[in-house]
Amino acid sequence: MISAMAKKVRGVFVFLFLTLFSKAVGDKIFSRVIVPADPAAASFCLSWRLAVEANNVRAWRTVPAQCLRYIENYMIGGQYDLDINLIVEQILIYVKDIVLLEDGMDAWILDVDDTCISNLFYYKGKRYGCDPYDPVGFKSWAMKGACPVIPGVLNLFTTLVEIGFKVFLVTGRDQETLGQVTTENLHNQGFIGYERLIMRSAANKGQSAVVYKSGVRKQLIGEGYRIWGNVGDQWSDLQGECLGNRTFKVPNPMYFVP
Repeated sequence: MISAMAKKVRGVFVFLFLTLFSKAVGDKIFSRVIVPADPAAASFCLSWRLAVEANNVRAWRTVPAQCLRYIENYMIGGQYDLDINLIVEQILIYVKDIVLLEDGMDAWILDVDDTCISNLFYYKGKRYGCDPYDPVGFKSWAMKGACPVIPGVLNLFTTLVEIGFKVFLVTGRDQETLGQVTTENLHNQGFIGYERLIMRSAANKGQSAVVYKSGVRKQLIGEGYRIWGNVGDQWSDLQGECLGNRTFKVPNPMYFVP
């Protein structure tokens, strides 16, 4: 009888231990899951993001505070990567029908920040764009040369170079202060074989992105290049003069460059 009672007590202890252990493990796993925003906020934020990408919302300074969780989920939950890959797929369909001439003057333009390499780690600290742009903080981040590659765009870049396009990387970064670190960052992330990295010089200081990049494209056309495509994450990459044959916008709901 005593032996039976001992077995019963031991069984109770085992049951309690397994119950508590299961709860602890379950809580640990659950804590790693991103909790989505409430349905009403998610619905608004989806509409807001689509309006931003369509350039119907302009000159916005920050992401709406209620969209923090939505933008975080979009950027790191997989949908952003899927969107990039779909756009690259469409570009490559277009590229397939281009017949290059033998003069070596068929060109493509790619923006750099959040087109070729990502500033997501920096913007995570800025609550994915809910905090205002901080030029000093961004420069400090860029000086680290730690921007990771955006894989889909690297695939596009590699394909364009292999086909025979002259690829120009055009960025609003300052040549004097960020030239070397940006070159090394791009090289370390696999951007090897481009024709030229074009950055802002003292002559471009104070120009808007539209004016500056229009001037770059105009210069390239003046040199005899045929711009078949232009890819950027900002509408200001794709507006102005001498746009090229086609433009392609990749998503960026974290900031707006006028």
